[in-house]
Amino acid sequence: MAPRAERITIPPPSEGAGEVSGVYVRPDGAEATVVVAHGAGAGMDHPFLVGYCEALNRVGLATLRFNFAYMEAGKRVPDRPPKAIPVWAAALAEARRRSAGEPLWAAGKSFGGRMASMAVAEGAMDPVGLIFLGYPLHPAGRPEKLRDEHLYGLTLPMLFLSGTRDTLATGELLEGVVAGLPTATLTWQEGGDHSFAVNGLKRPPYEVGASLAPATAEFIGDHRQG
Repeated sequence: MAPRAERITIPPPSEGAGEVSGVYVRPDGAEATVVVAHGAGAGMDHPFLVGYCEALNRVGLATLRFNFAYMEAGKRVPDRPPKAIPVWAAALAEARRRSAGEPLWAAGKSFGGRMASMAVAEGAMDPVGLIFLGYPLHPAGRPEKLRDEHLYGLTLPMLFLSGTRDTLATGELLEGVVAGLPTATLTWQEGGDHSFAVNGLKRPPYEVGASLAPATAEFIGDHRQG
């Protein structure tokens, strides 16, 4: 029987901040929990994220996906890091409270992954590793504006899953960045764009998200503690 998805409320990260929503799923005997943040344009219930999390649940990993405050409020413009990072930290803390002491991983689609890495760089949270679902290395058409400086101080395991047609992470540039990160692994999704859609291959977003779970689970298994 599939594990039950529990709609939860994550406490405010600071005084005056609002609560945000989350969905927590815990299979029996979960060996790790993956906390998952959405991208800039779609919330935690987008089929891509649901497919990704449910595929992880099917291989025995617990998940907690959540909304950032702007998405919770129905706004379109993403929160700036000073507001997004405390929410990330609060979500990870909630996952830790619900865990049985297993490792906690932080994963995020685009904006959500970048905010996770910034939260770790600032010391705001301490997952055992990071999973990037399309890291936004630079704005589309602006490869000179790299968003990589904070990454070089990170020492935890990092998995970059990226499409070879991603206009926000040009191939040579991303390979160069990952080469400078001793604990990072880059796995290319052939033909994928920033949303991992492949020309000529019609797949619903749920299926696309689910297709990234095996590489995630393998990476987590390779870095199992103890």
